[in-house]
Amino acid sequence: MELSKDITLGQYVPRDSVIHKLDPRVKIILWMVLVTALFFIRTYTGYLVFFIFLMGVIHLAQIPILYALRGLRPAIPFIVVLFIIQLLFSGSLYADSTNVLFEWSFIRITAEAVRTYSLTICRVILLFFSVTLLTLATSLVGLTDGMESLMSVGRPIGVPANELAMVMVIALRFVPTLVEELERIMKAQMARGAEVETGNFIQRTKQRIPILIPLLMNTFQRAEELIIAMEARCYRGGKGRTKRKTLRLGILDYQAIAVTILFLVVFFSLTKYVIPASW
Repeated sequence: MELSKDITLGQYVPRDSVIHKLDPRVKIILWMVLVTALFFIRTYTGYLVFFIFLMGVIHLAQIPILYALRGLRPAIPFIVVLFIIQLLFSGSLYADSTNVLFEWSFIRITAEAVRTYSLTICRVILLFFSVTLLTLATSLVGLTDGMESLMSVGRPIGVPANELAMVMVIALRFVPTLVEELERIMKAQMARGAEVETGNFIQRTKQRIPILIPLLMNTFQRAEELIIAMEARCYRGGKGRTKRKTLRLGILDYQAIAVTILFLVVFFSLTKYVIPASW
């Protein structure tokens, strides 16, 4: 049982690629732009083109594609369950639909519901995939500096840029840490004879509920240790702090911005005038 090998969110893969060399502020801004663009896509072909674009970015980042896709494996069961629940209990939202695929008692599945929720699932997968790509190609220090620099524009009105950036990055970094802790607890329980990997999905879920209590206790303990360590190092936020490396935009950053803008213009032009809405 190796849970950590399937967790790519929050991990960093060091490479000497053009994506890794980009300014972290540019990567964060472009990620936000692409995520916003995702909410305007309404076709399967659009999501496919968007996915191919992300694959190209992964190739430029010199990250193994299979490794980047591996992070989706733990989320697939929850995505499937969410899709089924939405499909079965949303019949009232499409009461006027005449294209009924299945109907029994209060369950009413229509073609419109299947299309709507399948597109939603595609959006969720690409959102997860895009944030995973951001963390794979950006170091923890880079994310912190980039977020702090972007949020520093709110300092005149009292926005604690350094503290907010630190909290978000720590929360993101805790994902693989919690998975490793969960794996350690499960192995300890299995060594004592507990069954946590047998049965169907529902049975395995029930067997893992008792594991949540020690996981939560260990999480609070790790958080307390982190607080003590930061206080011992006299951490007082961003006040009076200087940086060894000053962020500056280079030619690669402007090229990345231009390529992303060009892609979005071409993409939405094709979506509006070439790709049929039914695709």
